[in-house]
Formats: sequence, structure tokens, C-alpha cells
Amino acid sequence: MAESNKSVLGSSTGYDRVVSESTEQHRRAASDRKCLCAVVTVSDSRGPENDNGGDLIVKNLRQAGHTVVDRRWVRDEPEEIGKLISELLQKGEAQLIVTTGGTGISTRDTTVEVVERFLDKRLDGFGELFRMLSWEEIGAAAMLSRAVAGLAHGVFIFSLPGSAAAVRLAMERLVIPELPHLVWERGR
Repeated sequence: MAESNKSVLGSSTGYDRVVSESTEQHRRAASDRKCLCAVVTVSDSRGPENDNGGDLIVKNLRQAGHTVVDRRWVRDEPEEIGKLISELLQKGEAQLIVTTGGTGISTRDTTVEVVERFLDKRLDGFGELFRMLSWEEIGAAAMLSRAVAGLAHGVFIFSLPGSAAAVRLAMERLVIPELPHLVWERGR
């Protein structure tokens, strides 16, 4: 990349990063993009009264100016998760579905397998970046996360782990900063 096509931006971590002018232009063009969102917590033990991860997702989305149009809780059962995701996609209201829970490696963790069946386009970079950032916080245990994202019939789906710390990391460092740009790119 030619030097004239680069600029240095400060990041929230205190490191400078080089961003191409076209990326900056896209982000500026997209900066006012807001979307309608659905939040799904996949858990056998969490509900409206104790869903810290889901609460953080809602809080982050609303603080960024997005609208949460649906919020649900579903047991970690593949059929139930699939039925709910299908319902949200068919309803056609949400432009973004964020799930929390069921992305680990236990036998009960099935969210990733279910969500992947719906994806037309994967955003592999999301999982890669999430695990890289997680490694900075928790070390090698980051490899246990199978966080995944992509597009399903034009709707973004991000599947996050269930822990509040993981949700905070994913929302604050990846999803919220890039969501307007994603929405803008999808509409081009």
C-alpha cells in the first residue's frame, strides 16, 4: 500500500494502527448506520433475572444507537435454538442477531453448529480476532471459544460466549465499532 494511501489512527488499546484511506472513507460513510437487533441467550440456567451477558449486549447496542426489537432465552437444545433463529430470520425485522452462550466445547454447547447451518457467508475474521483478543486477556484458554459470525439471508448473526467478560470484549472491541460499516457494506 502506498504511503499516501495510509493513515495512522489511535486505538482504544493505546496502540496506533494503520488504516487505508478507503477503509476510513467507508467508515465515515457508514457512521450513521443503525440497525434493528435481536438478542438471544442460549442457556439451561440463565433467564431474564440473571442474564448478565445478554444484558451487556442490549446495553452496548442501545448505547451505540441501535434498537433492540427482540430479546429471547432458549435452552441449549439444538432444535430449540434452530427454531428460534429460523423464526427471527423469517420474521424479517432484525438486521442483526446476537447470541450469547453455547460456543464452548462441552457436549451441551451446540449454538455454533446450529448457527453455521443458517450462514450464507461466514465472517471468519470475527472468530479469529475474538480469540486473539481473548488470548491477551485469558491466555491459552481462548482456544476453547468457537465464537462465530456471518450473514444468513442478509441478517448478521454473531454468536458470542456466555461469560460477561467475553461478551464485553466482543461487543466493545469488535461488534459495536464495526457494525455501522458492516451494515453499510451489506447494503452496497
